[in-house]
Amino acid sequence: MFNPSRNEVREFFFAIWSKAQAGSVLTPLEAMALSVVQAHPEYHEVLSNPERYREREWTPEGGETNPFLHLSVHLAIEEQLSIDQPPGIRGIVQSLESKLGNAMDARHAVMDCLVEQIWQAQRNAVPFNNEAYLDCLRRRSSG
Repeated sequence: MFNPSRNEVREFFFAIWSKAQAGSVLTPLEAMALSVVQAHPEYHEVLSNPERYREREWTPEGGETNPFLHLSVHLAIEEQLSIDQPPGIRGIVQSLESKLGNAMDARHAVMDCLVEQIWQAQRNAVPFNNEAYLDCLRRRSSG
Protein backbone atom coordinates (compact mmCIF):
# COMPACT_ATOMS: atom_id res chain seq x y z
CA MET A 1 0.00 0.00 0.00
CA PHE A 2 1.54 3.25 -1.08
CA ASN A 3 0.08 6.42 0.40
CA PRO A 4 -3.41 5.07 1.00
CA SER A 5 -6.18 7.40 2.07
CA ARG A 6 -7.69 7.26 5.54
CA ASN A 7 -10.70 5.41 4.15
CA GLU A 8 -8.55 2.91 2.24
CA VAL A 9 -6.60 2.08 5.41
CA ARG A 10 -9.78 1.59 7.38
CA GLU A 11 -11.36 -0.55 4.67
CA PHE A 12 -8.19 -2.66 4.48
CA PHE A 13 -8.34 -3.48 8.19
CA PHE A 14 -12.12 -4.02 8.18
CA ALA A 15 -11.73 -6.37 5.20
CA ILE A 16 -8.93 -8.49 6.63
CA TRP A 17 -10.80 -8.88 9.92
CA SER A 18 -13.95 -9.89 8.05
CA LYS A 19 -12.02 -12.31 5.83
CA ALA A 20 -10.30 -13.83 8.85
CA GLN A 21 -13.61 -14.31 10.65
CA ALA A 22 -15.00 -16.03 7.53
CA GLY A 23 -11.90 -18.21 7.16
CA SER A 24 -11.07 -16.75 3.76
CA VAL A 25 -7.65 -16.97 2.19
CA LEU A 26 -5.46 -13.94 2.87
CA THR A 27 -2.68 -12.43 0.80
CA PRO A 28 0.76 -12.34 2.47
CA LEU A 29 0.29 -8.65 3.36
CA GLU A 30 -3.17 -9.36 4.77
CA ALA A 31 -1.77 -12.25 6.82
CA MET A 32 0.92 -9.95 8.21
CA ALA A 33 -1.72 -7.34 9.06
CA LEU A 34 -3.93 -10.00 10.63
CA SER A 35 -1.13 -11.03 12.99
CA VAL A 36 -0.91 -7.39 14.11
CA VAL A 37 -4.69 -7.23 14.60
CA GLN A 38 -4.74 -10.50 16.53
CA ALA A 39 -2.13 -9.08 18.91
CA HIS A 40 -4.50 -6.19 19.67
CA PRO A 41 -7.77 -7.68 20.94
CA GLU A 42 -8.77 -4.23 22.21
CA TYR A 43 -9.47 -3.30 18.57
CA HIS A 44 -11.51 -6.36 17.59
CA GLU A 45 -14.79 -4.62 18.52
CA VAL A 46 -13.92 -1.70 16.25
CA LEU A 47 -13.01 -3.97 13.34
CA SER A 48 -16.17 -6.03 13.82
CA ASN A 49 -18.36 -2.94 13.44
CA PRO A 50 -17.37 -0.99 10.33
CA GLU A 51 -20.71 0.83 10.14
CA ARG A 52 -20.16 2.24 13.62
CA TYR A 53 -16.44 3.06 13.36
CA ARG A 54 -15.80 3.82 9.66
CA GLU A 55 -16.13 7.60 10.14
CA ARG A 56 -15.21 7.84 13.82
CA GLU A 57 -12.59 10.39 14.80
CA TRP A 58 -10.08 9.60 17.54
CA THR A 59 -8.39 12.55 19.17
CA PRO A 60 -5.23 12.63 21.25
CA GLU A 61 -6.83 15.35 23.35
CA GLY A 62 -9.40 12.81 24.48
CA GLY A 63 -6.63 10.39 25.43
CA GLU A 64 -7.75 8.08 22.65
CA THR A 65 -5.55 6.01 20.39
CA ASN A 66 -6.66 5.78 16.80
CA PRO A 67 -6.76 2.01 16.25
CA PHE A 68 -6.21 2.31 12.49
CA LEU A 69 -3.16 4.50 12.92
CA HIS A 70 -1.78 2.22 15.64
CA LEU A 71 -2.29 -0.90 13.53
CA SER A 72 -0.86 0.81 10.44
CA VAL A 73 2.34 1.78 12.24
CA HIS A 74 2.65 -1.79 13.55
CA LEU A 75 2.23 -3.08 10.01
CA ALA A 76 4.90 -0.67 8.73
CA ILE A 77 7.28 -1.97 11.40
CA GLU A 78 6.57 -5.59 10.48
CA GLU A 79 7.25 -4.79 6.83
CA GLN A 80 10.54 -3.10 7.78
CA LEU A 81 11.57 -6.14 9.80
CA SER A 82 10.59 -8.58 7.05
CA ILE A 83 13.03 -6.93 4.60
CA ASP A 84 15.52 -5.54 7.14
CA GLN A 85 14.97 -2.01 5.91
CA PRO A 86 16.52 0.25 6.96
CA PRO A 87 19.48 -2.15 6.97
CA GLY A 88 20.23 -3.40 10.46
CA ILE A 89 16.81 -2.78 11.96
CA ARG A 90 16.09 -6.49 12.37
CA GLY A 91 19.11 -7.09 14.59
CA ILE A 92 18.50 -3.98 16.66
CA VAL A 93 14.88 -4.96 17.24
CA GLN A 94 15.93 -8.49 18.21
CA SER A 95 18.24 -6.94 20.83
CA LEU A 96 15.38 -4.75 22.00
CA GLU A 97 13.12 -7.80 22.32
CA SER A 98 15.75 -9.54 24.45
CA LYS A 99 16.14 -6.50 26.64
CA LEU A 100 12.40 -5.88 27.10
CA GLY A 101 11.43 -9.53 27.30
CA ASN A 102 8.74 -9.62 24.61
CA ALA A 103 8.06 -8.68 21.02
CA MET A 104 5.09 -6.38 21.71
CA ASP A 105 6.97 -4.12 24.11
CA ALA A 106 9.82 -3.99 21.61
CA ARG A 107 7.43 -3.08 18.78
CA HIS A 108 5.95 -0.28 20.86
CA ALA A 109 9.45 1.07 21.55
CA VAL A 110 10.13 0.92 17.81
CA MET A 111 6.84 2.69 17.21
CA ASP A 112 7.92 5.56 19.47
CA CYS A 113 11.13 6.03 17.49
CA LEU A 114 9.40 5.70 14.12
CA VAL A 115 6.66 8.18 14.95
CA GLU A 116 9.22 10.63 16.34
CA GLN A 117 11.27 10.47 13.14
CA ILE A 118 8.17 10.88 10.94
CA TRP A 119 7.14 13.90 13.02
CA GLN A 120 10.64 15.41 12.73
CA ALA A 121 10.70 14.92 8.96
CA GLN A 122 7.29 16.50 8.53
CA ARG A 123 7.97 19.34 10.96
CA ASN A 124 11.28 20.24 9.33
CA ALA A 125 10.20 19.43 5.75
CA VAL A 126 13.15 17.06 5.30
CA PRO A 127 13.44 13.43 4.20
CA PHE A 128 13.03 10.68 6.77
CA ASN A 129 16.36 10.15 8.55
CA ASN A 130 17.08 6.40 8.65
CA GLU A 131 20.24 6.87 10.72
CA ALA A 132 18.46 8.95 13.38
CA TYR A 133 15.74 6.28 13.48
CA LEU A 134 18.28 3.49 13.97
CA ASP A 135 20.18 5.58 16.56
CA CYS A 136 16.96 5.99 18.55
CA LEU A 137 16.43 2.23 18.44
CA ARG A 138 20.04 1.54 19.43
CA ARG A 139 19.71 3.85 22.46
CA ARG A 140 16.58 2.03 23.54
CA SER A 141 18.16 -1.39 23.13
CA SER A 142 21.34 -0.46 25.01
CA GLY A 143 20.02 1.96 27.62
